[in-house]
Formats: sequence, structure tokens, C-alpha cells
Amino acid sequence: MTHPVTHPVTHPADTKGQLTGRSVPRREDPRLLTGRGRFVDDIALPGMLHAQFVRSTVAHGELASVDLTAVREVPGVVAAFTAADLDLTDITAELGRPRTEFVPTAMPVLARDRVRYVGEPVAIVVARDAYAAEDGLEAAKVRYTTLPPVTSEAEALAPGAPRVHEEAARNTLVDVSLFATEGIDEVFDAADCVVRVESRTGRQNALPLETRGAVAHWDDREEQLVLNTCTQVPHQVRTVASRCLRLDERAVRVVVPDMGGGFGQKCVVGREEIAAAAAALRLRRPVKWIEDRKDALSASFLAREQHYDVRAAFDADGHILGLDADVVCDMGAYSCYPFTAGIEPLMASAEMPGVYKVPAYRVRGRAVTTNKAPTAPYRGVSRPQYVMVMERLFERAARELGLDAVEIRRRNVITEFPYTGVNNITYDPGSYLESLDLCERLVKDEGWYEKRAAAAAEGRYLGIGYSCFSERTGYGSTAFAQRKMQVVPGFDISEVRMDTSGALTVTSGTMSHGQSHETTLAQIAADELGLELRKVKLHQGDTDRITYGYGTFASRSVTIGGSAVRLAAAKLGEKLCRIAAALWECDPGEVELTRGGVRRADGSVLTYEELADVAYLRAHLLPRDIEPGLSATATFDVFNDGTFSNATHAVVVELHQGTGQVEILRYVCVEDCGVAINPQVVEGQCRGGIAQGIAGALFEQVTYDAQGEPSATSFMDYKVPTAHEIPDVLIHHLETPCTFNETGAKGAGEGGTIGAPAAVLNAVNDALRPTGIELDHTPITPETVHRALNLESSNLEPSI
Repeated sequence: MTHPVTHPVTHPADTKGQLTGRSVPRREDPRLLTGRGRFVDDIALPGMLHAQFVRSTVAHGELASVDLTAVREVPGVVAAFTAADLDLTDITAELGRPRTEFVPTAMPVLARDRVRYVGEPVAIVVARDAYAAEDGLEAAKVRYTTLPPVTSEAEALAPGAPRVHEEAARNTLVDVSLFATEGIDEVFDAADCVVRVESRTGRQNALPLETRGAVAHWDDREEQLVLNTCTQVPHQVRTVASRCLRLDERAVRVVVPDMGGGFGQKCVVGREEIAAAAAALRLRRPVKWIEDRKDALSASFLAREQHYDVRAAFDADGHILGLDADVVCDMGAYSCYPFTAGIEPLMASAEMPGVYKVPAYRVRGRAVTTNKAPTAPYRGVSRPQYVMVMERLFERAARELGLDAVEIRRRNVITEFPYTGVNNITYDPGSYLESLDLCERLVKDEGWYEKRAAAAAEGRYLGIGYSCFSERTGYGSTAFAQRKMQVVPGFDISEVRMDTSGALTVTSGTMSHGQSHETTLAQIAADELGLELRKVKLHQGDTDRITYGYGTFASRSVTIGGSAVRLAAAKLGEKLCRIAAALWECDPGEVELTRGGVRRADGSVLTYEELADVAYLRAHLLPRDIEPGLSATATFDVFNDGTFSNATHAVVVELHQGTGQVEILRYVCVEDCGVAINPQVVEGQCRGGIAQGIAGALFEQVTYDAQGEPSATSFMDYKVPTAHEIPDVLIHHLETPCTFNETGAKGAGEGGTIGAPAAVLNAVNDALRPTGIELDHTPITPETVHRALNLESSNLEPSI
């Protein structure tokens, strides 16, 4: 397939040295690998103070009193503030839906009258060093009138349950029924086979290596509050900070240095960074806050705790006829800004049919509020969960109908494009069937089916599992507007500037937290103008230097941000051609870009340095219709349903009867993200995502006791897989270019995480087949597997 160019052709005629599609070394690595990266915690300013937060020790209660008198007397403590002291406005995220569907919840920067989860910030302590700040926390005296906590979905929805928010009846923040095909009940009544899956997934932490943090100070010369923070959405932080602090937005500058991961946890606005900024503004001294790992695990934004009850109807040949789903997402104590508590149930409801041709669909999606840390997006946002449920439905239907598990998928995947599904989403061309076929062939070619049979003969438990899925990427304004969000992300803006040396500075509203933007976006700009990669520098994460941007989430950086970069570079290329034509006194149609300059039909070349010299230093030579300088700005948005990457994953596991351990013997991924700007970067995204998906399938979970106390406050309790548990991954690439953006690329950021839990769970169930036991919940613990295997071996009645 070819990618149509949607702007005037200004590509360099000499394509030798094309960068797109090459795994060029990452521009970031020399700095980061030699310890020269600059992260928030590396920032040290004269007179800087350190902050930490007094946090609630109860899950639900009225704040009777907050006494900071003794705190202020602790040696080294400079100040301590409650909500009343700082008088900040609340952080509020809203959906534009009827009040019957959505209940907004205001999140105070510091708790005022009530606390709603263990770890909620109640006061901020500012001291000369981090140790004194910690000492100050211990001197705080907080009295609570405790209230009954709500610690589970079942408790939240129970009649007469305590209310986490008085305005939220039945503790429900979102209740939507997006789709209900007419006659769907009759479809199920007439079906040859109806299968049901009820699945629960554990609450997880996105666990970026770098915890959250902020350094804020007041700049008297600029009359501006400067907030250095590790966020994926700097412009959104600026907006919220200015509103909470009652400042003009111009008076807040957000700067993001190097960032050690985010995975969605940092794509919402946190309370602590706003409170640290408020303290700096009040004291007129720099204030630093760095989240410790205990707070990061227990009091930061969490994700993933969801409950699905789904039925699917099939005909006798294994074709799906209908899907009927009820989705409940435990969103914790508050809505996050800007995505709200609707982010998970709306994602699941809108996109659950996925890669399959589902003719009839009914879904109800709910977000409930509980006395737990609030939920933010986490890599994949509901897709790991609903893909797992869909893949379990197909596995179960295959067994009931006596079909091969891959064959039933083959009969149902979308093969003709564009395809508009029952969910009113139009899918652009993909390789759903091709990836499924290739993945199965790779597993067979390695002999895993024979090895499974041999293991069974030896009394060992080997299983093979698949997952076939798509990843909707590059959501534009139209797609987000369908969710009726008050803040509607979508577009991106890029500016490119060439200096007198012919070097290029590129800005992007996206924000890298490990995705190699400095490399991939530079590759796009360098290719467009025929520059060496070293001549291109990307700037991002500074709200004073970047006009506007929605940051990085939903695999949008290359699809949307990269398209804006390419359009801006193309505009600059057109201006360079116009300048050259004016100097040669010829028609612009007689010139074209070449490597490092502009070439005339007779072979003459003006280098970029020569053209820049005229544009800046001898602008009197330019005609009046060409402005001095060399810069261009472009925006890009997607005005359809987005573009869909797709993949098939296959996993081979062995279950160990003595320990219940799940050992992954082989992992195969066949992925298609359109044009891979840098294949090595794509593979890195894939491997990292798969590691997080395996973590959710087998290891990670935050649970709460009856009082709302979180179970996992350190790595002693929160089980994170190491390199020993993560297998090598065989990756094969397919390429179906996107036809409506400027790069041909589709997003690659979340696919690994989306596909892994389903593939692992299906492999475990395949291995458990001799026991007659099936598992539908994650994480799959060794205790659960041990019970399943040993129930079978002793011929006891399965109870799992």
C-alpha cells in the first residue's frame, strides 16, 4: 500500500539517506545513559525549600480539626498550610452529559471538610530540607470523625450504602447505555450457542520509574510562577494551576525536564503539584516536592479495577451474532482532570467489539466511586480488560462448538475496510486476519503444538493462548467530542525554525516520557527538508515556548504530533523554495528541495545556509511578498474516528504443579502500526507494553482491607515482575499505512499492554484444560493455579 501525500510535494529529490523506516540511534541516549539527563529531582535552586504532605490515615471521615502548631515548631520547618490557609479553588473535571448520566466531583487541592481515601493530602509542610519536612509530618495532629468506608464495587452499589459524595446516588458517577441494538434479546433467544464471561481485574499502579514531583518558584522579572514538573500534559497543568491560584494563565509557566516514565498516571493534573506551586507563590521561595515510593504506590492515581459481565451469541458455525455487556469500573474517590471518571467505562462501552464483526450490541457502562485513591488513565485504558473478556468469549464458544480457537477468530475478524461497526466507529484498513494467520504459523513452525502434546503425555501442563485486537490511536477532536468532554483534546501544533547555520528547531505539543520523540519527530522533519538528523533539535514541554498542546496519551504523538511537524516542515520548505526562486529570478515551479538546499532545473544549488543568510541578514534582497526569517507553524487534527493499529499475540506457558508458578516459555507478537518511523523504537514500545501486560496478568494488584487501608505500600507487597519473569519476545512487523495523516504511522504506545493479559490468561486456561477449571480473573496468582492443579490431581470437586 502507498501513503498519499496530502500537502504540496516539497520532498528532497535526492532520497538517499531517507531516515523514516530506519532504526537510527536514539538522540536521547548519550545524555541519559551517561547520567547527564535532568529530571525534576535534579533541579536545585538558591534558597529552595522542600515539601511533603500530611495525608489522611482514614479512608472516610469528617475532618474535625487539623492542628499544625507543633509542626511549625519542628527545627527546619519554615511553614505549614491547610486548605484554609491557601484558599485554592477546586480541581473539577466535567462531562457535558445529562446529570442522570454523569455526576461531577470537585477535588480540593487539600482536603477541607472530608477525607475520602487513605493518603489524601490534608496539609503541606515546607522545610529547609527533605528530612525536616518528614519530621514535620509526624508532629501534625489531625482529628477525624470516621465514617463507614466504601471499599468495593458491591458495597458502593448496595442499597443504603454510605455515600462517598453526597451528590452521587448509589455512589455512581457515570451510568451510560451507549448502544442497544433493536431486537437483541431475540438474537440471543435464537442463537445456537450463548456463552458468558464474568471477569474482574485487579487495581494497579502504572509505576513509572520516576515518581511524581514538582519544583516551583516565582520569577519577579517575568511576574510569573514557574512550575517544573514531570507531566505528560504541561498545558493542562498550566490551565488548572492558573485557575486554582487565581492567576492569569500568562502568569504560569510549566516546564517539563527529562521524565522517567508516565504511562498515563502523569497525563492528569495532580493535587500535590498545585499545592507546591501555591506554597512557592505564598513564600516567594522555590519549593520542591518529590513523591516517595510509599505515597506513589498507595496515594497516587491508580487504575484498572473493573468488573465485566458479558454474554455473546453465536451460530452453529461459530459466527458471532450479538454481544451484551455490563461494565462497572471502580474509579476511586474523585474524577481526574481532564478525563473524568468516564474515561474507563466510556472507553470500554464504545470499543468493546474490537476487531470482530459484531452485528448486534448492547452495553451499559458505569463508574462507581469508592474510598480508594482516584483512578487515572493507565496504558491501554480499559482495552486490556475488554480485550481479555472478548478473547475469553471466543475461547469458550470454540470449546462449546467444537471449533479450533484460532479458527473461530478467523471466521469473525474484520477483513473488508473501511468497516463501520455496530458501535458506529469506522475502522481504517488493518491486517487483522494477516496478523492472526502469521502469529499462528510462527507458533506452529517452532513446534509448540507438538511440545504441548508431549508435555501432556508426561503429566505436565503446557498451554498456548492467543489474543487478537486493535488499538485505536490518534484520537482527534471529533472522537473526543463524542464523549461529550468539556475539555476536548485532539489537535497538535508544531513550529519549525531554521537559523543562519541551516539548523532546525522543532516544537511539538506532545510530551515524551520515554517514547523517543527527540529522535522520531526529528526523523520526520529531517526527511521533509533533506537535513542530517544532527541538524534537527526538538523542543517540548515548555508552555512558554510551545504555543499549545494536549500532551502525550492515547498513542497520539507520531500520528498527530508527527503530522503537525511534517506539515510545518513542508511549509518551511515551500518558503525556502520561494526565496531561492526569487534570488534566481525564476518561477518557483522550476526549483525543488534537495539534500541540504534548493536545486534549480539546471543543477544549480543554494544551500540552506545561503538562503538563511538572505532571510535573516540580507532581507532587503527579498521581494515584499516574502517576510524575513525562516519559520512556519502548522496544526493537525483528525476529523474521523482515528486510526487503528492491530496485533495478534501468542503465549506459551507451563504451569508448575508444586508451586503454582506460571512460567512463560514463549511470547510471539505480530504487530501492525502502519509506517514505523523508527522500528527499534516501535519494538521497544512493544516489549515494554508486554512487560506491563504480563505484570497485570500475573503479578500486580493493590487491594484494600475492610477499613479502606491499602495493602501495597512497598515493593515487599506490590509484586513487580523482574527481567527473570519477562520472556524474550519475538516481534514481526506488518505495515498497513494510515491513509489520512501525514506520516502513514499509527500509534504504537499501548498495544503490548492491551494484548498481553488476554494471551496469558488464555494460555493458562489451555494448560488447565485437563482439570475442567477455567479462570477469568486477573491477576492469576500462584495460589489459584496451585489449587486448580491439585484439585484435578486429587479428583476433588472444582470450586474455583
